Amino acid sequence: MNKIEAIDVNFFYGKFHALKDINMQIEERTVVAFIGPSGCGKSTFLRLFNRMNDLIPDTHLHGQILIDKHDIYQKGVAVDELRKNVGMVFQRPNPFPKSIFENVAYGLRVNGVKDESFIRQRVEETLKGAALWDEVKDKLKQSAFALSGGQQQRLCIARAMAISPSILLMDEPASALDPISTAKVEELIRQLKKDYTVIIVTHNMQQAARVSDKTAYFYLGEMIEYGDTKRIFTNPEKESTQKYITGRFG
Repeated sequence: MNKIEAIDVNFFYGKFHALKDINMQIEERTVVAFIGPSGCGKSTFLRLFNRMNDLIPDTHLHGQILIDKHDIYQKGVAVDELRKNVGMVFQRPNPFPKSIFENVAYGLRVNGVKDESFIRQRVEETLKGAALWDEVKDKLKQSAFALSGGQQQRLCIARAMAISPSILLMDEPASALDPISTAKVEELIRQLKKDYTVIIVTHNMQQAARVSDKTAYFYLGEMIEYGDTKRIFTNPEKESTQKYITGRFG
């Protein structure tokens, strides 16, 4: 079943035409990678799925973005509710200046959950889900800033998972991490697709090849090619995709 559908999407920053005529279907519980050179529109497109671009003045969208068959840009859509369903993990780990426990509990508390035993259970579940529990279970009261960069990023993934979204957006989630931490985040992404639809923007093509089921290649605001990751990397249809993935361009 299609979880997300983009139909004739055009997006503008002022007069700048950042995304051009994009059509895409993303199936439920898959990992989709967006690749392409810097400035090609992949992060802009990612941020349309939880309306993060709404925060930028003088932007406008033509076309439709459907999640579970509902147009998320229709009038009357509750953006707060949308963002509960569509979690976001950023390029650099951004834990809050709180304890490890309270970082994960934050979203639940903000959304009015008062049951402390439920919060404790959910924090443990999501830290386990983020492959972090065994490393932090004895120091939940310590500051999140005491964690390594890779642990902080997995904590941010746990924080996004705590409020039970169905979609996780990840914008270059491993670009600030060392190779060992990157491998842990990649393993986590592979695990997450059992329960979530995951969309990842990455500059690292090996990473896209390792973690994703489907890959979309963007260039100058256009989606040049989209399909099964294995095919995109071994037998792309478009010459410019071939040039990009073989490093002759971009």
